[in-house]
Amino acid sequence: MKNVRNVFEAILKYGHDEDFDPTPSDEFEPTDAPAGSPEKIDILRKRVELGLPLWHESDRMDYSGLTGAVRPRE
Repeated sequence: MKNVRNVFEAILKYGHDEDFDPTPSDEFEPTDAPAGSPEKIDILRKRVELGLPLWHESDRMDYSGLTGAVRPRE
């Protein structure tokens, strides 16, 4: 897969993504954003656009230390 930056370009050029192999670069940094948060989704979107792997081995793995909103029952 030469001359393709991300999985979308690979699909457009070759009709599939079977051989696309994302490559880590200096832009590939871990995130402390919790799973499902808008911040984490934005980071994953940027990783795909840049042709980086989705998951960094040092990304947040749990919800420890986070505080959620508590809504009273009606």
